Amino acid sequence: MDYTRMYSLPNDITLADYLFHRLNQFKIHTVFGLPGEFNMPLIDKLLTIPDLKWAGNANELNAAYAADGYARIKGIGCLLTTFGVGELSSINGIAGSYAEHVGVLHIIGMPPSSIQTSQLLLHHTLGNGDYTVFHRIASELACYSTVLNDTDYLTKEIDLSIVKAWTLQRPVYLGIPMNFISYPIKSNLLNKDLDFTLESNNEISQDDVIELILKNIYRCKKPVIVVDACVTRHNIEKETEELFRRTKFPVLVTPMAKGSVDESLPEFAGVFCGSISSPQVREVLDSVDLLLVIGCTLPEFTTSSFHFSYKSKHCIFIFSDYIKYRNTTFADLNIKQLIKKLLLALDVSKIKNFQLQENNNGNIYIPNIKLNPTLLLRQEWVWNQLSHWFQDGDIIITETGTTAFGINQTKFPHNARGISQSLWGSTGYSLGACLGASFALSEIRKEQQVINNITQNVFPLFKDPPKHRVILFIGDGAFQLTVQELSTIIRWGLTPYIFIMNNHGYSGDRFLHHRSDAGYYDIPQWDYLGLLEVFGAKIYESKKIITVGDFEKMVNNPNFAIDSVLRMIEIVLPPMDVPQALMDKWRLEQEEEKKKVDHNQPMDWDSTTPGSTISTQTVNSTPSSDEQETPSPTP
Repeated sequence: MDYTRMYSLPNDITLADYLFHRLNQFKIHTVFGLPGEFNMPLIDKLLTIPDLKWAGNANELNAAYAADGYARIKGIGCLLTTFGVGELSSINGIAGSYAEHVGVLHIIGMPPSSIQTSQLLLHHTLGNGDYTVFHRIASELACYSTVLNDTDYLTKEIDLSIVKAWTLQRPVYLGIPMNFISYPIKSNLLNKDLDFTLESNNEISQDDVIELILKNIYRCKKPVIVVDACVTRHNIEKETEELFRRTKFPVLVTPMAKGSVDESLPEFAGVFCGSISSPQVREVLDSVDLLLVIGCTLPEFTTSSFHFSYKSKHCIFIFSDYIKYRNTTFADLNIKQLIKKLLLALDVSKIKNFQLQENNNGNIYIPNIKLNPTLLLRQEWVWNQLSHWFQDGDIIITETGTTAFGINQTKFPHNARGISQSLWGSTGYSLGACLGASFALSEIRKEQQVINNITQNVFPLFKDPPKHRVILFIGDGAFQLTVQELSTIIRWGLTPYIFIMNNHGYSGDRFLHHRSDAGYYDIPQWDYLGLLEVFGAKIYESKKIITVGDFEKMVNNPNFAIDSVLRMIEIVLPPMDVPQALMDKWRLEQEEEKKKVDHNQPMDWDSTTPGSTISTQTVNSTPSSDEQETPSPTP
């Protein structure tokens, strides 16, 4: 049955009907945003479409975060804002989606075309008659941008916008003037499938790249495969897994790609975090002669806390649409097509030099450490124990700051998915993303239930689909930035776990900055758990966890493992307590400083120069969670 008959559509529908039915066809059932004068007629049309719902966020920035989180689960998200003030409020979130390769369709309700052409003075403008300025700004943060203005191309532009957002995995800007919202469209156009076929790679260039990759694979003795974020964004997890399972090469994931590789597989060797990688990961990377980076976002970048770069001379970077090897770039090659062709050409019998090292294989063991139940919590122990509480299929979201580092030392179970914003790093992102992921999960559960009901009737022994939970770890500082979206979570009856890691301010920055007692790292201390009632929650569970005993009692309760209600847990931690990765970074930089001083200082053991005194004091000092000031690990 075709789509128009399934939904009993008349021969003529409006352009807005066409747009939202297209989203419905693509299983995009939730649209995020806020109402405004120029987009309200679009929302009115949205509410008439079966299976579509309007999330109704607290502000446009949070809505953009939510659309991003939704897209990371379902492949594409949709944001609907009003012209000018609304779209500009969302632009930080859209920039994050652009930086991290996330497909978001951003629809903007705009003033009528006649007003724009006449350059009339109107609210939500800059007062200069320029109605294109916001489109020009947004075009820098979109893989495709368009404002509808030609009646012959209205549906084509809508179709193209959806296809671009999905295939290129970047935001798309779609402006719709109010005079086109009710423009009549033939409904039978919905019966034509969207064309997601990718343009074929240039065969000559692709063959050259495959020959180059295979040559390096066959001759290497100590290779490592690094999986980055675009493996997930462009849906090539299966192909990537086939590659490292057939070659048996050890595989690392970047923080942006955690969850894209099954961490129970023997090839899995850990999380590559640049200069603050674990000793086990650094051992794997020691003197490698081939680094094959798949789904690369950037070959290197530097933050205030670590350097992310690859040292080997033989580095092959496979980006989403091009490949880089040394000083040569092979342009316009789609990653999915390339990896499929590579797998067809791969002859594992020619891999003769590489010998599997037992200590490089995965199955990373996380010990279940028992402590005195009266002890206060510390980051290292908490993240260690969480590995044992996670379940298959969990969607685990972390925030910029200490949680982004702590999660990298955990072990994900099978089919778990990680969501973070490691590159863009907008503080507060994760609560909005949690909302979006929760909506996506609720839709997936509904779809799975329909499939499960059918298969249970036909195949009674068919197993249930994997269970999923949405689990958020967010710092208290980040939580205060986007807390309004907690009310949206409550409004829709969503049931994520929200762990607020309360370390009394911005502890990651506090630790990294030498003036750790600076007042600007402090934040007001809220009654976090009391906010549930403030925002109208009726059915929920809240806990304040202070000691080891509190934590163990919580995670050992079988009912706590079931996401039947919204749960908010406040984990109380010391202000200067940070995950081990940041501590390792601090110690590494102290050692480097000591080497510099030792190298430059005259070997006069009788003298007590200021340089030698400072060196001795620096090297001998060790940070503790109770210290008020910690030397800065500046790059």
